Amino acid sequence: MARYIGPKCRNCRRFGMKLCSKPATKCAWERRKSPPGVQSARRRRTTEYGIQLREKQKARTIYGVLEKQFRNYYKKASKLDGVTGDLLLQFLESRLDNVVYRIGFADSRQQARQFVTHGHILVNGSRVNIPSFQVSESDTIEWRKNPKETPFIQEITKGIPKRPVPDWLSLSTDDLKGKVNQLPDVNDGDAGIDSRLIVEFYSR
Repeated sequence: MARYIGPKCRNCRRFGMKLCSKPATKCAWERRKSPPGVQSARRRRTTEYGIQLREKQKARTIYGVLEKQFRNYYKKASKLDGVTGDLLLQFLESRLDNVVYRIGFADSRQQARQFVTHGHILVNGSRVNIPSFQVSESDTIEWRKNPKETPFIQEITKGIPKRPVPDWLSLSTDDLKGKVNQLPDVNDGDAGIDSRLIVEFYSR
């Protein structure tokens, strides 16, 4: 299955929440909050399976993960001690591309994924070009090139002071170096994801 590269706002309308990084004035969902392709208010009744599938697809879309990898996260979480849904969200939040986005090095997870893939990000001083790389507690994340000498990095990071960083992460604005203070918990995940429905979907 290929990664979705179509209109981002189509997914916003599909899942009924803002998923793209576009400003409100340019987001189709902000202007028209009906699902794509639906011309009438009448819709078929959603089954329990459909609700579970929709939640799984929404989580995959938010984090930009393909089905095979998403299923592997679930299998890994189900084999560990703890709440499977919480562990699943922890794996998703701990992805390097998500961390790069969370600390403000990118405007979207898609952009963060590109930065990681192109080798612009260092983890503990070493270049890592795998977006799915799982960060650990005390890891440091920084740019490979000096931000003060790289125009495109300066442009991207100039809005960092205005963006809140989750408590499980921290960012030094002086040298633009991020740190993983602790692994994320269920409250640190993206709002609006019901991991219980995802677990029920895969448990069928």
